[in-house]
Amino acid sequence: MDTELARTFLTVVTSGNFVSAAEHLHVSQSTVSTRIHTLEDQLGCTLFVRNKAGTTLTQAGRQFQRHASTLVRTVELARHDIGLPEGFSGTLTIGCRIGLWEEFLLQWLPEMQRNNPTISIRAESGIEPDIMQGLIEGRLDVGVMYTPQSRPGLQVQQLFEERLVMVSTTPDSPPTPQAGYVYVDWGPEFYARHSACFPNFGGSAVNASIGWLGLQHILKSGGSGYFPARIVSRYVEARTLHIVDDAPEFFMPAYVVFPVDHDEQILGSALAIMHRIADKQDATPGNSHLLKRTRARSAPAHT
Repeated sequence: MDTELARTFLTVVTSGNFVSAAEHLHVSQSTVSTRIHTLEDQLGCTLFVRNKAGTTLTQAGRQFQRHASTLVRTVELARHDIGLPEGFSGTLTIGCRIGLWEEFLLQWLPEMQRNNPTISIRAESGIEPDIMQGLIEGRLDVGVMYTPQSRPGLQVQQLFEERLVMVSTTPDSPPTPQAGYVYVDWGPEFYARHSACFPNFGGSAVNASIGWLGLQHILKSGGSGYFPARIVSRYVEARTLHIVDDAPEFFMPAYVVFPVDHDEQILGSALAIMHRIADKQDATPGNSHLLKRTRARSAPAHT
């Protein structure tokens, strides 16, 4: 079976409909439809029920999903093994949001190398849908993100609870978005909580899908925005940024996602180091000081 058909099938599952799958794969909708029809002809069954709401897996489709994931992952593992650099015994490909690379996985990476010197590591960044797709297809061995999706064959573990605080380049800023406020898209859960706390917020002149970009913008041009406490603590200590008094604080768990069927020797070590570093997140002097100041103004935790 052509693995491209299996990849297309998995993309439709993740996207929820043929149109979104086509956009993700950078092909036409008719191409996606043709691939799925071809796959259904080869398997002799119907994989999706199509309606105005999108696509729903049939019983046969749910059964094939496990095999499609295994098929694609097997091909990717073969590519990894064939392309293994000389002197290395294995590989690990990790995908993560840029904000979670900062002050977290950039601590994990050198420790992982020290503990596993014969493992070749490929590091990638992306947003949740792309990371989940990479895990489903087998292109990624592990993903670190804020809003994972539950998928067969994948296991989810919480690493730590991210704390997003409003900071400003101006002392004594009001506890609401003002001119110069940068809205950073931290995901759908953040959007819902942000909207509840700021119902009159009409939008920002600058919006960023990457926290690093939003932070660099306000550091250079001034303004305010929500960022992880662990990242901005050093700027607060240096008084480059200031905690906005009485502004709500948001909590957002960070998770690691990986295949249930994995190489325990490689991934087990990677996960153990991640959890060890995650446990230290709230113990750093800068974070402890910052969180102590903001805890009293904390918004309700998510349900």
